[in-house]
Amino acid sequence: MASEIRSLAWHGTGLRLLDQTALPRRVGYLDITDVDALIDAIRRLAVRGAPALGAAGAFGVAVAMLQGAREGWDADRLAGEIARIRDARPTAVNLAGGVDRVLPFAAKGVEAVLAEAEAVVREDVEANHAIGRHGADWILSRAERRPLRVLTHCNTGSLATAGWGTALGIVRELHARGVLEVVYVDETRPLLQGSRLTAWELDQEGIAHLVQPDGAAASTILRGLVDVAVIGADRIAANGDTANKIGSVGVALACADAGIPFVVAAPLTTFDDATAHGDEITIEERPESEVLEVAGVRVAPAGSRAFNPAFDVTPARLISAIVNETGVREY
Repeated sequence: MASEIRSLAWHGTGLRLLDQTALPRRVGYLDITDVDALIDAIRRLAVRGAPALGAAGAFGVAVAMLQGAREGWDADRLAGEIARIRDARPTAVNLAGGVDRVLPFAAKGVEAVLAEAEAVVREDVEANHAIGRHGADWILSRAERRPLRVLTHCNTGSLATAGWGTALGIVRELHARGVLEVVYVDETRPLLQGSRLTAWELDQEGIAHLVQPDGAAASTILRGLVDVAVIGADRIAANGDTANKIGSVGVALACADAGIPFVVAAPLTTFDDATAHGDEITIEERPESEVLEVAGVRVAPAGSRAFNPAFDVTPARLISAIVNETGVREY
């Protein structure tokens, strides 16, 4: 069952990651015992999703400490390796947040760091369940149609978190309450996290869903086939501007035109009050090959170049509500 899915866990002397690049064809794991392997897994999206990256960053400090002890690193080398983990992906604030949270415990040893990393995991799961309840309550108080038709973008379930999920946690809560008809799953660039991962999670629980091209989302909304859109976030600026997987702002624009709610779900760890507004958020650009090739075979002309931003920013004015573990902020 999807409730038992765990994207990552400490195993023995290393971090075990569910390899999300292999799903849904194969359920496989990566055992991470060195910094280079962890950074590679983060950049390849073997582990992904803002809350899951936060946990990976926290455990990554322990990985670096153990490797440093094996290889005789000095303090400067250890600090540099931890900084490499912290900066492995720039848009999601949780990765740096996870590293920063456990660093004060490093002076007490690896076990103290691991204990704090486990607290990061535990708190994230608890927060996700609360987000599911608050989000479902808010949506049911505003959407009249029953059962509900929900659109979601990217993957925001157990795979993107320490467990349960943010936006997909709300979907799961609606399903548990018996008020969900179908989920429209945007396939989602750059690595089809919707069609590969969200659809896989929904299939595990028997939740009715339809995978659609990203380019179909606006039409689906404007045709009146959707009652609410629910997405996650990788960083939320102080003014409510929200960075999420590329294509999110198009969904928000369509929802605004159709007059239906556009809801963002994220734990408080994803809120970044140090970033005033969305223009200050660094947008990660992915390799050109993800656009120019399919399964390693080039489909674009040899002379073509690609623009491949992994995220976009949805202005707060287009967001109906942001749900976190403490409640709902309306915009």
